[in-house]
Amino acid sequence: MPIQTAINAVKFSIVITTYNRLSLLKRAIDSALAQTTPCEVIVADNASTDGTEDYVRSFGDRVVYRRNATNLNHSGAVNAGVEAATGDWIKLLDDDDYLAPNCIEEMTGAIALRPEAVICSCQAAQVNEQEEELSQTPPTGPGKVFYIPQADIHYGMLLEVVPFGTPAQVAFQREAFLKSGGWDLTMTSCDDIDSWIRIAQFGDALFINQCLSYRTVWSGGYDQKISLQQRRDTNLLIKERIHRHIDQKYRAVVPNIGDISRYLQLHWSIVAFKQKRFAIALSMAFPTVFSPTAWRLLLQAAKFRKQGANALSIRKEILVNA
Repeated sequence: MPIQTAINAVKFSIVITTYNRLSLLKRAIDSALAQTTPCEVIVADNASTDGTEDYVRSFGDRVVYRRNATNLNHSGAVNAGVEAATGDWIKLLDDDDYLAPNCIEEMTGAIALRPEAVICSCQAAQVNEQEEELSQTPPTGPGKVFYIPQADIHYGMLLEVVPFGTPAQVAFQREAFLKSGGWDLTMTSCDDIDSWIRIAQFGDALFINQCLSYRTVWSGGYDQKISLQQRRDTNLLIKERIHRHIDQKYRAVVPNIGDISRYLQLHWSIVAFKQKRFAIALSMAFPTVFSPTAWRLLLQAAKFRKQGANALSIRKEILVNA
């Protein structure tokens, strides 16, 4: 299939999730409507009471409005938005984040080069409330656009060198999302990563080493309200779920769950120590601080994160050099 024909065949829906943050939502909608490649824009509202409905409906048929009768949390809003979408691919966007104008254009081009893909991620810039850039997620792997075959994805995720990232960075094939069962309503954090794990069962992963989205770091962000202990426990749950999906060819070399649990205890004790939460750090550290395996996995993870996907022997294919 000619590349332009393949590009034209990819249809996107942008799903923006929101709850009582109209002032931020306006920016997210503007960025979706400003895409260089026109696409469907959907706002999935968790029963806001701040005028969100009237504002979104003012766009007429330019924006689809889907309202939950009650607040079903982030997962429930995502599921409702995807259900309402008609695109083959879904680009998620939280209400406090926004997209570069060429985000959908670049993702559409990458997907056309690798039709077997079911999930696509890009770099993101972290910005403050004044939209000043604070940092940028590092490149993942070789070239401007590359893919990882399905059989290699979960092993890379377990070792933290295949980081799909937050909803602002990720798009996925709608059919694969529906096959995966949608977002888990029981999860209060990392519901996005849990979804990436399950979507990746159905095809390859694409990465675009280009900043195409902006993620706001601010005191009102949902991730700022999660305790260290809860983050540790959810981290372990996610590792367990990834572990179950690792391809058979890696089973001989993958760490067991017990060792991974000890490594995570050590990791989060160090996080707590850096935040000067010494009582929490001590409670997490013992007895794992005496485990050579935990320290080995900790050092290995740090090395892999520094070197990125190139540190692994998983198969990576460059689609476009830049």
